[in-house]
Amino acid sequence: MKALRIVTTAVFYIALIGAIVTPNAKADTWDKKTVVTFSGPVEIPGVHLKGYSVLPAGNYVFKILDSQANRHIVQIFSEDEKTVYATILAIPNYRLKATDKTVITFRERPAGQPEALRAWFYPGRNSGEEFVYPKAKAVELAKATQQVVLFTPAVIEQEVAEPIQSATEPRVVELKQAPVRAIRPTGEEVELAQVVTPPPAEEAPVLIAQNRPEALPDTGSPLPLVGLFGLLSLGGATVLRFAQKRIR
Repeated sequence: MKALRIVTTAVFYIALIGAIVTPNAKADTWDKKTVVTFSGPVEIPGVHLKGYSVLPAGNYVFKILDSQANRHIVQIFSEDEKTVYATILAIPNYRLKATDKTVITFRERPAGQPEALRAWFYPGRNSGEEFVYPKAKAVELAKATQQVVLFTPAVIEQEVAEPIQSATEPRVVELKQAPVRAIRPTGEEVELAQVVTPPPAEEAPVLIAQNRPEALPDTGSPLPLVGLFGLLSLGGATVLRFAQKRIR
């Protein structure tokens, strides 16, 4: 019985070491799936199914199809995700304050015309997706809204017969390789860097806590943890050797 207790203690030490050095698992949110409700018709840019350049009021699902480097490809689905209405080029843009809710921004237009989709911000993140329009539409929106609009001068077919479902399909490759600029209400074209604030490198999700004290600054060193790991390992090995002698 004593030998059994000793072995059990050794197993406990080993399990404790594993608990300390194994990171917590986190949900995979790489595609940023978000359900969005439009209360009225919304004009959308990008490559879309024929007849869907304006989405009627209703529920839709936004997802990231591809997020390499500074070019993101966003897709808009039906609520049941069986239909892909649009595949859109977006440029990451930065905001100073993150929120705990999804934020969709629009470009307001004169009465009788649908609002135009501008940007999508995922909950808890400072960087969002600002959507890129074809040049002709961007010029129109810039004048109508008196705002800077992102555009691509590349000639890309804006309608497809079948939904785009892969990041390797030709239309997606064209979107990722297309040059992107911005146009002012005056019609002046400017470089992207003049109007878009890129997110910091390797931006981490912003944790939004409620009714909790502020976290202390991370000024600690990993050396204490390394030392603890060493002591526990040494202790576990000693107990195992002792258990082997008692069993013999």
